[in-house]
Amino acid sequence: MLRAIACAGALISSAVTAHTIANVRHLRTIEPRAVSVAERVSVLLPLRNEAGRVTPTLQALLAQEGIDDLEILILDDGSTDDTGTVVEAVVGDDSRVRLIDGGSAPLPDGWLGKPWACHRLSEHATGSVLVFIDADVVAHPIALAATVHHMRTADLDLISPYPRQIAITWAERIIQPLLVWSWMATLPLRLTETTHYPSLAAANGQFLCVDARAYRISGGHTAVAGQVVEDVEVLRALKRHGFAGAPANGAAIADCRMYDGTEEIIEGYTKSLWSAFGSATGAATVVGVMVVGYVAPPIFALIGRDRTQRLWGAIGYVAGITGRLTVATRTAERRWPDVALQPLSVAAFAALTIESFRRRRAGALRWRGRTIS
Repeated sequence: MLRAIACAGALISSAVTAHTIANVRHLRTIEPRAVSVAERVSVLLPLRNEAGRVTPTLQALLAQEGIDDLEILILDDGSTDDTGTVVEAVVGDDSRVRLIDGGSAPLPDGWLGKPWACHRLSEHATGSVLVFIDADVVAHPIALAATVHHMRTADLDLISPYPRQIAITWAERIIQPLLVWSWMATLPLRLTETTHYPSLAAANGQFLCVDARAYRISGGHTAVAGQVVEDVEVLRALKRHGFAGAPANGAAIADCRMYDGTEEIIEGYTKSLWSAFGSATGAATVVGVMVVGYVAPPIFALIGRDRTQRLWGAIGYVAGITGRLTVATRTAERRWPDVALQPLSVAAFAALTIESFRRRRAGALRWRGRTIS
């Protein structure tokens, strides 16, 4: 039995890595080239208690090049800190920017916080392209123009460039790389663009660029009002209406430090992992396969009972870190020694998934001061 598990782990990690290497060939990359965009572009920035981190994001948006007709809409979504004051101090009297007071009323029934904020922003937007961006994303000066240009020339209705993920503390360095690795290792990227199956979708709400007409026809954030992973669900809604979208490598045009330290990592991932697999059974299946493919191999390599177990373990471990290294190299993330910790990353992910379900059942999921039901 142990030998079979060791063999299965090596086969799983090797197969996933082979798929990852093939996927890298099809990964779209937004190049930081100087381009010009003639149409009106609306940047939509929802903020809730972001006074301590939003300044670099705002400065980067104000410095965007290549878009002559740009509007920046900012929603202060019931912040209890100085978010609004910080925004006003940074943007000054820039005529491109409009700060909207979201008030502090309770969320409407059936809505979660971020979808509601994005929906409210979209109601004010007048551009033919909508760019949703998070408060922790710092876009390079040509980022928006290059993204819109890529979406239009590729004949896509949505493109979601994944910013380079900044990870500083060890908790971030262990968990954050899985954000990009997970979809690059599992989704067939070519099929995500050429088919309309909603299940084949990857998107990142940190930086989401969408054609305004397609967004509204597919229901926009109204169609995903109660979804925790609203970014992926927006793309799925577009696919159901016959539109096309894709993720992209945005490491050369934007940076993002998504979470700051261990506490934010735990709170951020536990709020959403329960919804990522469709059901508890789906989560248990995925986590089980990942543990066999990535956590078990180094254990067998070190303490396997015989040479065969140790050999399968070594093969599985090397295959696993090779896949991580492939993604890290392409997306400009840390490589060594971080990729060697892939087994620890997957084990931590499994623990966060279990904790997410526990908190969900206890009614203890919260984010930005709001309960997630």
